[in-house]
Amino acid sequence: MLSHPRMLRLGLIALLMAGGAVNAATYELPADGSDVIGSVATVTATFEDTLVDIARKNGVGYEDIVRANPGVNVWVPGEGTEVVIPTRFVLPAGPRRGIVLNLAEYRLYYFPEAAEGETPKVMTYPISIGRMDWETPLGNTRVISKVVNPAWYPPKSVRDEHAAEGRPLPRIVPPGPNNPLGRHAMRLGLPGYLIHGTNRPAGVGMRVTHGCLRMFPEDIRYLFDYIAIDTPVRIINEPIKIGWQGDELVMEVHPILESAPAEAADDTTVDAGDETETAADVDATEVDVTDVDAETDIEIETAVEIEAAEKDPLTYVTEQFIVATDQRPGDLDWSLVEEVVRRADGMPVTVGVGDAEIIAVDADNEAVVDGVEIPAVADSEVGNDGIAGDNEVVALEDGPGGEVVASDDTAAD
Repeated sequence: MLSHPRMLRLGLIALLMAGGAVNAATYELPADGSDVIGSVATVTATFEDTLVDIARKNGVGYEDIVRANPGVNVWVPGEGTEVVIPTRFVLPAGPRRGIVLNLAEYRLYYFPEAAEGETPKVMTYPISIGRMDWETPLGNTRVISKVVNPAWYPPKSVRDEHAAEGRPLPRIVPPGPNNPLGRHAMRLGLPGYLIHGTNRPAGVGMRVTHGCLRMFPEDIRYLFDYIAIDTPVRIINEPIKIGWQGDELVMEVHPILESAPAEAADDTTVDAGDETETAADVDATEVDVTDVDAETDIEIETAVEIEAAEKDPLTYVTEQFIVATDQRPGDLDWSLVEEVVRRADGMPVTVGVGDAEIIAVDADNEAVVDGVEIPAVADSEVGNDGIAGDNEVVALEDGPGGEVVASDDTAAD
């Protein structure tokens, strides 16, 4: 019992530190609809620290911290070294609901349903993904069961691989320190694929699994209680993300995942009729996992392979830019885009701005742009000859002195 005042203080500090690590992974979604959350931080390494230690303490994975700190030794960063913590993220495009797993980013996003009057939030955690020869499939699925202290039933293909390496596996690995699933596992509708903990946390944030998604033990323990059965799961491969923060377009670039050769990739494609030979299975105790799909009438989605690596990075940029500017026009600085793509360090960078604001003249014949009231033209000047009129759309942009002026784009053809 912590009865001594100093010991009590140390105990409270430890609890606050543990809570802070978890809370740091939860962000309120920006009220203005922006797509960027978090901020980049720095910490000072101690003599005992490794980058892997620092990454885990701060909610990032191996690849995250290595790319954000080029030139820093992974195992001996050195006492006093300033280490960058890359905890600023562009949210993935698409629906913000359930779980989104972005493989190229080695990251999970969870968008819990917000209660009435509650600010929507997102939780985000680093993950490990399938190796090139055991690719994690893409697609839409859902959580179909949750297990505490799972037993692992490694499929024959995994047992054969371990045997060939001189590390034979039993048919059943019981719960405990030697179980690679850790203490928590969530089974997906894609047969054989799980989101689970690990007994080897140093590998979180790497491409090292047999297709499953691996999390830090403390992360999945915290997330586990939030996730309900039937929570939707979207598995994507978006090495480049573009989103809005205020009037700026922000881009985050990760290296493109290399894909396995066609003959190897064929082995990782899963459909509803396949046996669970691609990854892992668990003992769900109350649920016989071999019969779960039939008994719960859950539709099993068909997985797809990771897109081929020969896709040009600027093609990804173009695709993301089109999505980001679907409802709001913007311009990119393409020379800066190319430099950020070349670095591919996962650090979000502003690469563009919004175009001229598009507004509609209101009933009072006035408009407001960035808090400035702009009188509209008189009704007598209205027409379809290129001059803006009542209830027509006007394009405005900044003038050379900061004033708002009519854009040339409103002129007649």
